[in-house]
Amino acid sequence: MAYQDVLYEVEKGVAKIVINRPDALNALTPSLLSELHTAVDEAGKDDQVGVIVLTGAGRAFCAGVDLKALDKPAGADVGDDLNNAARDLQSAIEDVPKPVIGMVNGFCLTGGLELALACDFIVAADEAKFGDTHTRWGLRCTWGMSRRLPERVGDAKARELTYTAEMISGSEAARIGLANKSVPVSDLERTVKEIAEKIVGNSADAVAAHKALYTQSRKERMEKGLEREYTTMPEISDTLERLGGFAKKG
Repeated sequence: MAYQDVLYEVEKGVAKIVINRPDALNALTPSLLSELHTAVDEAGKDDQVGVIVLTGAGRAFCAGVDLKALDKPAGADVGDDLNNAARDLQSAIEDVPKPVIGMVNGFCLTGGLELALACDFIVAADEAKFGDTHTRWGLRCTWGMSRRLPERVGDAKARELTYTAEMISGSEAARIGLANKSVPVSDLERTVKEIAEKIVGNSADAVAAHKALYTQSRKERMEKGLEREYTTMPEISDTLERLGGFAKKG
């Protein structure tokens, strides 16, 4: 299939899906999220694919939502078009019967972090930058951050990262369990390739069966928390002021 903002290739059993808007730090739009969903589905249906690697072009994995593409936000919510497309993509990543490795090469912020958290695990460059900046912009998470981030790093560390909106390095992300490991950016592709090759060398059916078990257990733990995040929205009074020149004024 032809993609506009996604690069897709398969080599030796590994499907590499690249978010390809480097000039915008791979910021997310509804159409990009839809393309990523299609690419994940394509890899999932390909019998030659055993592992999926999700990464970004240029200096970023993904810097989050493209705020310049927003119409006037509905309070602290980025809106149904983005929410629905992002949640559908996260479900596709979690449900595809093949491991998805998030290869975080650079900035991985807010919505980008929420996509990475849906992956089976993350391998990061030491130099990468992770951050949840919702509070900086007066937004509230709506893609599962309140459940997926504490699951990786623990409740107290998740609160610290969200409340402060500070960025941490890939090496720090590995230290706290957000990433499985970090390596110098020059070694990132090779490291992920080696991990992927180990997985491809195992029984595809057994890997898929274990992914299904892990995913179902995770969903059972997360169900109520995700429902609460998806269906409630508090008033945050300074969202438009904080977004400033990024958001279009309706």
